[in-house]
Amino acid sequence: MHDLEAMTEFLDDGLAELEIEIPEDIDKNKLVGTFCTYVDNDYYEWLKDNFQSFFEHGDPDWDWIRKTVAKSLGNS
Repeated sequence: MHDLEAMTEFLDDGLAELEIEIPEDIDKNKLVGTFCTYVDNDYYEWLKDNFQSFFEHGDPDWDWIRKTVAKSLGNS
């Protein structure tokens, strides 16, 4: 779930930076909602790809995972 206010601000800033104006026939709130859906869909695909990589496509390297977990907890 996205913070719609933050997403709206993000789009406003990005569009302003690129000097893009939203056409009058496109409702800004609907554009923000559609962009959120787009981000959600892309994020899910990114998570699936990273899951496959982390767990070596079903053949996990548990020694590497243990080291990675320890490192992330500051237990080098």
